[in-house]
Amino acid sequence: MKCFKLFVLLAAVVATPFALAEGDPEAGKEKAQVCAACHGPDGNSPSGQYPSLAGQGEPYLIKQLKAYKSGERENAIMQGQAANLSEQDMQDLAAFFTEQSVKTGQVKPDLVEMGERIYRGGDVEQGIPACAGCHGPAGQGVDAAGFPALAGQQPAYTESQLRAFRAVGREDIGDMAKRDNDPQAMMRTLAAKMSDAQIQAVSSFVAGLSAPERDSE
Repeated sequence: MKCFKLFVLLAAVVATPFALAEGDPEAGKEKAQVCAACHGPDGNSPSGQYPSLAGQGEPYLIKQLKAYKSGERENAIMQGQAANLSEQDMQDLAAFFTEQSVKTGQVKPDLVEMGERIYRGGDVEQGIPACAGCHGPAGQGVDAAGFPALAGQQPAYTESQLRAFRAVGREDIGDMAKRDNDPQAMMRTLAAKMSDAQIQAVSSFVAGLSAPERDSE
């Protein structure tokens, strides 16, 4: 029943249309130079501390930049970077990063079985739906719903975000980053049911996924 309710929420979000941004990737390339130190010159982050942005959907990228600018999503570095971005700046940056090729990462062999099982099939007993239902079988995301691509993402970053979603509403885990800007609290609901081992396994597995190249217009 819980999985069915989450499916209904997913359907409702997918049915909500996103206004497509009209960004200039060439202008975005120039503006993205300041992003290179953390996210890599081509959007493939060299460190698990920062997310890879290459191949990420434009609607998702724009939403996150707006969330940083408004303070809805907290991060001292990104809030400072987004503070002076205009709507056009955000669209240009998103247009540039979404066209970049994703570099597939390495999966820890001992985590493949659990990671793939949860990603593709979920955990029925724990009420955890398959990650692929929202993020695609190849981790390509669903742009129309604003669901992010996960293929090739730094495992340490994915793990930190799942833990941040899980931390919301918890007072027993100390002072750690929390994230609550997910639609319909879908990720918070899901992450709250995941163990540390499951989070680590899924984070490792998606790093090794290879999403198809996006068509450039």
